[in-house]
Amino acid sequence: MLQSFRNAQLHKPHIKQVGSLFSHFRVSTTKNRCFVSSFADPSSQSSSSSSENGEAIKFDDLSAIDCSSIVKSVTLRYSHLWETNGVKPLAYLSLKEHILGISDISPETARKYRRVSQLKPEDVLEILLGFQFRRGNPQIEPGKVESLWGIFKWASDQNKGFKHLPQSCKIMASMLIQVGLLREVESLLAEMETRGILLDSNEIFSNLVEGYVGVCESERAISVYDQMMRGGLVPSFSCYDVLIDHLVQTNETQLVFRVCSDMVERGFELSRAKMTNLDNVIKLLCRDGKIQEGRSLVKKVMGLGLTPGSSVLDEIANGYCDKKDFEDALSFFAEMNCAPSVIVCNKIMHSLCRDYGTESADLFLQELEHLGFIADEITFGVLISWCCREGKLRKAFIHLSEILSRNLKPDKCSYNAIISGVFNEGLWKHAQDILHEMVDMGIKPDLSTFRVLLAGYCKARRFDEAKETVGEMVNYGLIQLSSQEDPLSKAFTVLELDTLAIRVKRDNDVGFSKTEFFDNLGNGLYLETDLDEYEKRVTGILEDSMVPDFNSLVTRVCARGDVKTALVMVDEVARWGQELSLFAFSALLEGLCASCFSIKAVIGLLDKMPKLVSLVDDETLNLLVQTLCKRGLIGKGEMILNGMLQRQLSIKGETYSALLAGLCKKGNSRTIQYWWVLARRDKWLPEPRNCKVLLGCLCQKKLLKEALELLESMMVTYPCLRLDVCNVFLEMLCRTGFTSIAHALMDEFLQQGCSLDHTAHSHLMTGFCKEKRFIEAFTVLESMLDKNLVPCLDASILLIPQLCRANRVEKAIALKNLSWREESMESFYVHSALMSGFCKTGRIRDAAILFQDMISKGLIPDTGIYDMLVFGYCQANNIQKVNELIGVMMRKNLAFSISVYRNVVRLLCKNGMIRPLLSMKELMLTENNFLYLVVYNILIFHLFRTGNSLLVRLILGELHKKGLLLDEFTYNFIVYGFCRSKDLPTSVQYLTGMISKDLRPSRHNLSTVISCLCDSGMIGKALELSREMELRGWIHGSVAQNAIVGCLLSHGKLKEAESFIDRMVEKDLIPDNVNYDILIKQFCHHGRLIKAVELLNTMLKKGNLPNSSSYDSVIQGFCKLNRLDEAMDFHGEMLDRKLRPSIKTWDSLAQKFCHHGRTAEAESLLFSMIQMGETPTREMFTSLINRVRVENDLSKASELLQAMQRSGFSPDFGTHWSLISNLNCSKEKDNGSRGFLSRLLSESGFSQGKKSSKQG
Repeated sequence: MLQSFRNAQLHKPHIKQVGSLFSHFRVSTTKNRCFVSSFADPSSQSSSSSSENGEAIKFDDLSAIDCSSIVKSVTLRYSHLWETNGVKPLAYLSLKEHILGISDISPETARKYRRVSQLKPEDVLEILLGFQFRRGNPQIEPGKVESLWGIFKWASDQNKGFKHLPQSCKIMASMLIQVGLLREVESLLAEMETRGILLDSNEIFSNLVEGYVGVCESERAISVYDQMMRGGLVPSFSCYDVLIDHLVQTNETQLVFRVCSDMVERGFELSRAKMTNLDNVIKLLCRDGKIQEGRSLVKKVMGLGLTPGSSVLDEIANGYCDKKDFEDALSFFAEMNCAPSVIVCNKIMHSLCRDYGTESADLFLQELEHLGFIADEITFGVLISWCCREGKLRKAFIHLSEILSRNLKPDKCSYNAIISGVFNEGLWKHAQDILHEMVDMGIKPDLSTFRVLLAGYCKARRFDEAKETVGEMVNYGLIQLSSQEDPLSKAFTVLELDTLAIRVKRDNDVGFSKTEFFDNLGNGLYLETDLDEYEKRVTGILEDSMVPDFNSLVTRVCARGDVKTALVMVDEVARWGQELSLFAFSALLEGLCASCFSIKAVIGLLDKMPKLVSLVDDETLNLLVQTLCKRGLIGKGEMILNGMLQRQLSIKGETYSALLAGLCKKGNSRTIQYWWVLARRDKWLPEPRNCKVLLGCLCQKKLLKEALELLESMMVTYPCLRLDVCNVFLEMLCRTGFTSIAHALMDEFLQQGCSLDHTAHSHLMTGFCKEKRFIEAFTVLESMLDKNLVPCLDASILLIPQLCRANRVEKAIALKNLSWREESMESFYVHSALMSGFCKTGRIRDAAILFQDMISKGLIPDTGIYDMLVFGYCQANNIQKVNELIGVMMRKNLAFSISVYRNVVRLLCKNGMIRPLLSMKELMLTENNFLYLVVYNILIFHLFRTGNSLLVRLILGELHKKGLLLDEFTYNFIVYGFCRSKDLPTSVQYLTGMISKDLRPSRHNLSTVISCLCDSGMIGKALELSREMELRGWIHGSVAQNAIVGCLLSHGKLKEAESFIDRMVEKDLIPDNVNYDILIKQFCHHGRLIKAVELLNTMLKKGNLPNSSSYDSVIQGFCKLNRLDEAMDFHGEMLDRKLRPSIKTWDSLAQKFCHHGRTAEAESLLFSMIQMGETPTREMFTSLINRVRVENDLSKASELLQAMQRSGFSPDFGTHWSLISNLNCSKEKDNGSRGFLSRLLSESGFSQGKKSSKQG
């Protein structure tokens, strides 16, 4: 057939027609298909829709609706989704219901107690231990623990004197903590204390503290901690560690000091690795001004043989420095026999110089050097700066020489200070010498150095030197100077002086009365300007250059937007012993948040200066929190926001929006609800543009109550956008699987007389389609058509194929016509959806007509359309049409998709057309768009499906010749195919070959081969394959296990069968969806009842419910062994699980109860059966009546006879006679006896001498 595809000639009528139709085709492009109204543009608000004839449909004004009543009504209807989820509260559940809740974890234990009316303390312990030891998953399900808690509470409430065993309380509390039921743990502990049960479990209390810390409930965590202290319990180190870390994070200084002191006094063995939290506590104390507390904690730590980190010592030194308590700082260093870091020392030196002068600083430095401190160039630089400020130029030079003598390189700021000091002392002639020395040291002067030189020369009125300095600045590339510019004016500009207000004039008076200075030629000169302002400016520059003012530099750089340079300067601030001012810190924070700089820089800055963070204004903090949340650091944003709340700062709506949006993406529901409550308390509402994202996140988190609350607030606040708000809300609900709520909301609008637009209806249609609720989607469509509304394109595309599938073709065509518009590119997608519907439902003629219709309308079919048509014609087994379509696709150079290839291969294999099949394969291989093995795999799969294993062998030979290695998929197809073709040896050969190449066969293939081997009596081969699977830890599917065990049982190898099952359980090779129903019956049949029960329990533990037959087999097995209580346990469990016992099971139980004289239980069983709508057997009635007769309970016998007759049975003559003869032994009076006999005969059909119509 493919040869005809290649050689197709246009003169053939059908080919010619198709060829002419496709001569002008172009490939269409995909575009956005559904209009969503924008909040940003009010003009785009949807207030009308177009009907088919183009008339506008006006909608009711939503401004008049009662938003509160609408939301309240929907909330009431669906509140079960966020409240109890439809689950009955624990207090109202029976013991049986609680037991059933854990029966899949510990079925043996649950089965034992499901029929008891009271529990003993030992029983509760057994249930808890059964659950604890038998649950396989270390992650306990909260629902299971709630069931256990229900059992625990039920036992306590059954009588006032009930006392749980301490071990039960410990186990229960431990499980509650694991699933986060912390309030229940506290309730348990309080109740146990009231009842005199003392729990001395450190672990429980410690875990409870950790649990409360985990959910950020500090007060409760501290409360439990204090309770431990009062009870003499010792928290675990983990508890201390978690609690201390949390208190440090929340800045609870006093509390953390108390807890940390307790921990240290307990004498825990602390390693250096465990010292991190202690270090953080000491740092927090020092930052909060509690230096003595920090120092005492250090002493306690040292008493344990540990040495605090250098950062801790620095923090204490910083604290002393902030308090100006330098003597205590020195004594602390002496006590610790160590010296501070250079950074801390420089800070102390700066503080001493500023507050007490350089002499005190010099003495302090000497003391520190005795303790081993090694000063650096900045340490001496601080002294140089302040010496110059104090006018001690000689001392500054001494410090400079000290730097050089220690082979250190002086800092540029030190030279700037000395140059400034030289000018202040009037030694301007030496300024150039210092500059040259600076350059010789390899220190390149910058603008700050030349500003000092210019200021000094201008102060000394050495304008010629100032001009030369300007020339040097030009040489260093610091400034540019044109030939027309005056160097002196440039100097004034650099010094930020008003060049127009300063004039250097020559004094022409004979007595030089105005002369202030002379130039190099001896001319008397003077300045014509505001001399006071001039002197103030140049002197200020010299003064400022002595002690560098980094804060002003940081602020100035941030104002220019150069945050990178500002961050470098922050490091310089610390090196020079200075502190960043609040103003500079705020400016830098704002700059970092506004820039695209790495968020790590922001975090680093916050960690370096936590004290300043607590002082920043609300404007900056709002911006900071927004930035952190938008960059994904939600936890950090929460911490800062908590600090803002503690300071009672104003929080902006944008800040709440950013936090909640971030939490919706990464946070848990509890945290979201916490911040939601705070935000709503502050009257927060998101901006309309942010509403859609936030609503979507809330719906995804299933926080529907909050979402409805937001809807109400948005509609009240933005009345002009109500339709848009409603549409967005409907869209989010429908996207996240809550279309029913969206539908209810629309109904509420309709009840208030308001009709929503086509967008709202389209969202409902889309939602119902995605939830596979097509009937509801069709109903919405009918509603839209009644209102002349046109669905959005996305909704139409989803619904049209479903209408075809539901045999509503006319509606599908009508919807296509309704959605189609002239010259609309979107109409292609509507036609494509209808084409899909036609082809998938076998309406290939309609598809062909639609295809012609598309061509006539100028819609160009793409590859997808051809794929659908090929699929349709293949389904119709129309080889000729498939031939034509492939010919057209080849001429149009349209690529064949895998879907087309698969459908054609299936068709050709089905019709046994081998040559075209091989030609199609070659054509696909030449496409070069697919992996070769994909082409071969599809071919092999379909050849096997049609039973052509011979051709498969040829294909495999071809693969071998081409050197293509088989992949996992190919092997799986081959193994399954040969097995299905009854060629078991070949299948096993490829399976073992696959395993030897470290390829893993599919579980289905392994099960299939094992099953076939067992069916063929090759149990040895099956066990050999199973051992290979065991060695590799591969799961044995239910089919494989059933086959092997069934085969072993059929050969009488009971022990081997049991051993095999035991190995599967021991090695955990059982699948989650295991089904042992067949084996349960077989083991029961072979008398291995215990093993059958084990298999049944295994199924339950894996979450799979055995069928009724399994339970029937087990119950009947116990009946045969006369173990009736166990049989009734399974019978009750069966009923609890909504399974219906067989009549044989009911009969076996009743007969056995009668046989063992347990008449009441047999009677109860019989009437339970009747209540369930089952009909007891004649034998059940007869056995029970006979038993009652033996017990001489004639009244009960009468009742049973009536029940028997109501069930359609009449007692036989033997039963009648036995009852009548029993009257002779009755102690009833004659009248009573005659009454009983009369009633018996009447009820039995013997009244008035007539025989019963229904004899036994």
